[in-house]
Amino acid sequence: MKKRITIPSVFLWCSMLWAQHTNVVIDAAGSADEPSIAIDPKNPNRIVAGSNIDNVYYSNDSGRSWSKKKQSSTFGVYGDPVIVCDTAGAFYHFHLSNPSFGSWIDRIVCQKSTDGGKTWNNGSFTGLDGTKNQDKHWISIDRKTNTMYCTWTQFDKYESTAVQDSSHILFSKSTDGGTTWSAAKRINAQGGDCIDDDLTVEGAVPSVGPNGEVYVAWAGPLGLVFNRSLDGGATWLPRETKIADIGGGWNYDISGIFRCNGLPFTACDTSRSSYRGTIYVNWSDQRNGASNTDIWLVKSKDGGATWSQPKRVNDDNSNRQQFMSSMTLDPSNGWLWFVFYDRRNFATGDSTDVYMALSRDGGETFQNFKISEQPFKPIRTSFFGDYTYVSAVNNVVRPIWTAMSGTGAKTIYTSLVNVDALRVNTEGESLSKDVTKTSCYPNPVDNQLFVRFELRNSAKLTLRLYDTTGKVVATIFEKRAFQSGKNEEMIDLKNLNLPSGVYIYTIESKKGKPLATNRFVKI
Repeated sequence: MKKRITIPSVFLWCSMLWAQHTNVVIDAAGSADEPSIAIDPKNPNRIVAGSNIDNVYYSNDSGRSWSKKKQSSTFGVYGDPVIVCDTAGAFYHFHLSNPSFGSWIDRIVCQKSTDGGKTWNNGSFTGLDGTKNQDKHWISIDRKTNTMYCTWTQFDKYESTAVQDSSHILFSKSTDGGTTWSAAKRINAQGGDCIDDDLTVEGAVPSVGPNGEVYVAWAGPLGLVFNRSLDGGATWLPRETKIADIGGGWNYDISGIFRCNGLPFTACDTSRSSYRGTIYVNWSDQRNGASNTDIWLVKSKDGGATWSQPKRVNDDNSNRQQFMSSMTLDPSNGWLWFVFYDRRNFATGDSTDVYMALSRDGGETFQNFKISEQPFKPIRTSFFGDYTYVSAVNNVVRPIWTAMSGTGAKTIYTSLVNVDALRVNTEGESLSKDVTKTSCYPNPVDNQLFVRFELRNSAKLTLRLYDTTGKVVATIFEKRAFQSGKNEEMIDLKNLNLPSGVYIYTIESKKGKPLATNRFVKI
């Protein structure tokens, strides 16, 4: 006879709500890395992705299944894939070059697909300048004009230690769907070296503002810096502005990773939210020590004139590694989405999860959640790539990342992020008729959380707090007597010393049966 097992409903509820977001393998060939992804804003079922060196992938079912093809061009295909989608639904694959009739990485190549990634043209290019090397590009599209803006690093000679060789940030744009490009323009005053390290200027990611402004931040010898153009890239500020320190530099060491960087990503809110026009810059660094890399965000509400102090995005209190982050902004609502590698769940070793963070309030608070279904262990002898990425359109959110086996084989994943499961409501869920209603305020909360509930009859109740794994983090009271009707209890979170994050409270009967439950965000 089978034994009947009863599982407390709070854990069933927690597991449903906080279950891993479905992972989808995009490429399991074992050699791909450094992925990028873009969703068609007019048709979120169409998604295109890319990875090193010459892989492109396309999906017509919102990322649930994928087809793969090898990219080719007479200009050569040499990695650093960046995928974007324009206002007409055309996709673009930007990458480095390796032409037979030129020199290695001598230009930034743009290939275009008008059929959702199935076929691609031979491409156009920008940045060709003799034997100089063009590297680390990114692209942003003005959703009003369809103008494409591209920024990248030009090396006089890649990895040269000669003092006469330097690196600079260049800018170019296309107003005709990538057919032609403007002459490359230098937009930095302070150059860097060519070693591809902390004193090199890199990580230029452009972003377009609500009125066509072009904003870009990058890393280099000055730290994290910013420049802007208010006339479509024709003119720029004469000097970039320093907006933050990058503690320990942008090129840092992570155990098990061949190389790792904290290069920035820039985004500007063009939604109709109350944060419209805010500029955000995300990066990671080791200001808290080599064994404690963290994810950071600064923002500007005045077009880059002034900037906030750095705010930590990862909400753990583990003093462990979070690294290689990227960020995007959903233009439908202004929500910020981050993806990064995370070792908070492992006391020792190189086991690594993939986490995301969500901010609904303009970068003031962050809800962290794990998206990888299984941890992985990288090995230092296998190149891992320099970035992850995430695309978000109308609450369709698709991150992309590389996972590595202990043998060095690599797999590209995405996740079908369940946005509805992440919503934090002030109204909770009644699991029994004994408790007719529950709510909490304020939410998000800093120190004092007030829990309200209504009882049909007098009862002895227990109030417990859980983290998102279902672990009890505090018992506020146990088997306390309450009268029927409306009740309110204050929880002093400051005395509980809980780290920032998402928590669940349950109201339980004297026998431990969950009667009602709710979520809240601890700032």
